[in-house]
Amino acid sequence: MAEIFKEIPEIKYEGSVGTNPLSFKYYDANKLVSGKTMKEHLRVAMAWWHNLCADGKDMFGEGTANKSFGAEPGTMAHAHRKVDAAFEFMSKLGIELYCFHDLDLVPEADDIKEMNKRLDEVSDHILEKSKETGIKLLWGTANLTRNPRYMNGAGSSNSPEVFCFAAAQVKKGLELTVKLGGTGYTFWGGREGYDLLLNTNVKLELDNIAALMRMAVDYGRSIGFNGDFYIEPKPKEPTKHQYDFDAATAAGFIKEYGLEKDFKLNIEANHATLAGHTFQHDLRIAAINGFFGSVDANQGDSLLGWDTDEFPFNVYETTLCMYEVLKAGGFTNGGLNFDAKNRRASYTYEDMFKGFILGMDSFALGLLKADALIADGRIDDFVKERYAGYDSGIGANIRNRTTSLTELAEIAEKLGAPKLPSSGNQEGLESIMNQVLFG
Repeated sequence: MAEIFKEIPEIKYEGSVGTNPLSFKYYDANKLVSGKTMKEHLRVAMAWWHNLCADGKDMFGEGTANKSFGAEPGTMAHAHRKVDAAFEFMSKLGIELYCFHDLDLVPEADDIKEMNKRLDEVSDHILEKSKETGIKLLWGTANLTRNPRYMNGAGSSNSPEVFCFAAAQVKKGLELTVKLGGTGYTFWGGREGYDLLLNTNVKLELDNIAALMRMAVDYGRSIGFNGDFYIEPKPKEPTKHQYDFDAATAAGFIKEYGLEKDFKLNIEANHATLAGHTFQHDLRIAAINGFFGSVDANQGDSLLGWDTDEFPFNVYETTLCMYEVLKAGGFTNGGLNFDAKNRRASYTYEDMFKGFILGMDSFALGLLKADALIADGRIDDFVKERYAGYDSGIGANIRNRTTSLTELAEIAEKLGAPKLPSSGNQEGLESIMNQVLFG
């Protein structure tokens, strides 16, 4: 098969002083960082949808990028050509994982049997390429939002018939995930939410979403899927009120419906910021609830109020992300999926590679700096000291739940007015971060 990206060489690490735009400046796959290679720490994955399908189209204009790869879009020939493009692209970048939605892989068919036939055909091709290259699936999912039938959601739909069709797509998505060796299956926000409370039975919709997830777990385990199921929180878009608003909301949902044994969270940077949080906040919330699973790596634009899915370049953000990932023990079944797309004016094949070089370098640098922050120890030491009052005395009793309001009130009466808490030292800690990043 002829090369699709024949003008693009294999992307190699050339160091931070290099000027070759088609080289890694910081991503050195085999560099050891705290006993693991950079490749093992980051577990970089390619998002099939943005990289192979997104052509720069927006609500104001047609696409700018040619993603035909030498075949007519909307045909099975094009679906197969995208497979060739995907594996050539990943091989040249040294990426060993990818993620997909079912509708990324093949043209959609209204008849589920025809749709499954197309998915079987293309997944056979993917499996062949996987055996040739060693490149594997990170996680799979079903697109339960694009078709008009999902105007009111999938699991949350008011139509049992639509719910059935969604279940069929999830079933096939799980079969493909097992077939392609995936270690995760994701439920992403889609249209699982509402725009108007007056016409919505929220309790019924939440119950039905949970029911769909339970059925997915039962079926997945029955066909040999041993990986993690993920919920990907998102606060808005396309519905006004998404049920999986943020990490805390999703964690509460998981606990409410008894899904703790099987579900974790796939945290996306731009979704966290749309919820009014930082990326690292949602990662921390996921971790302290025991649900840290995987990451969708991108960033938004603070001047724009929607999900822009830009390739990450803010090293403060990637450092703080990797700080949370390392503190959480690193990835197991999850990884760093670049759910990011080139800007509309960046439309060439070379731009596709430059986007991933930027993202991978940004997270490689973030990994190095996060590891340095942890090794430096001053931030950990400060936090430990800040809460030292809870290590002994009445503080320890509060922490161990061995006191009462009555006892605490008696202590407060004896103490009189308490002195001010110790300084939060925000500026000092931010100075430490600058020193580690740029010193």
